[in-house]
Amino acid sequence: MISARIARLTAWLTILPASALSAAQVSAGETETSAQAAWAAQCEDWDDWDKPAPPFRVHGNTYHVGTCGISAILVTSADGHVLIDTGTEGGAKVVADNIVQLGFRLEDVRYILSSHEHFDHVGGMALLKDMTGAQVLASPDAAAALRTGMVSSHDPQHTSHPAMAPVTVDRILEGNMAVDLGDMRLLAFPTPGHTPGALSWRWQSCEDGSCQEIVYADSLSPVSDDGYRFSDHAFYLRSYRDGLARVWINGVMGCDILLTPHPSASGMRDKLLAGDLAAEPTCTAYANSITARLDARLAEEAEGNP
Repeated sequence: MISARIARLTAWLTILPASALSAAQVSAGETETSAQAAWAAQCEDWDDWDKPAPPFRVHGNTYHVGTCGISAILVTSADGHVLIDTGTEGGAKVVADNIVQLGFRLEDVRYILSSHEHFDHVGGMALLKDMTGAQVLASPDAAAALRTGMVSSHDPQHTSHPAMAPVTVDRILEGNMAVDLGDMRLLAFPTPGHTPGALSWRWQSCEDGSCQEIVYADSLSPVSDDGYRFSDHAFYLRSYRDGLARVWINGVMGCDILLTPHPSASGMRDKLLAGDLAAEPTCTAYANSITARLDARLAEEAEGNP
């Protein structure tokens, strides 16, 4: 039962009072730079999904609160906070602890959003919804998977992913793809391909007069179950390419910092070691690299592989 898990987790977490840390601090007495360095020191490229990682500030009101292997992004405001992705059910415990370590209250998370509807990124959504009381917002295809706990039969990996704890979806994101909270706005744009319901996100984050355009671009990698051929699904393939074009366009519009559901997909550890989260790859290079992978996959299919 979820309620039993919450009781165990509540006992496990060390809950800090809201006054223990200011919302601008990464942790008591720790600078933004050292917190980022701590993540790079503790985590490896393509690390374990549930491996605990220290939280750090990306820029302004944007924080990475995920594990070493899976991103979860917290965007904060005086009117409440938005969480994008939760990790697995086990990883969600790390996410909850990291939010508290930063000095934020779990009950101040107002919305939980997602990149794509696989258990490694949203398997902990039911748990975090219960812990925070937040509303879950999702695309129509992602909502169906979240409500049932099962990925769509149209998902290229639909036989590879285990069931998740079902979660109530409070609002479907279609038409107006903006999520507003106080003075912040997060814009969603559809990026199907890796999954049918995938979304990518864009927002502006400012500190000390410096504003950065941040894009959380979905995984978009052309992986699938054995026997699935992207070339056999013309409409899906066209939607896939349209999503990649949207990532590319966001790069042209301005993509100062690129984040991805798997940190290593955007080279986050290398960027942290270099002390520059704005380094390449950003959106345009990322979209180009995934497009090349998709083209290579289609060429393999044309030759009778995989």
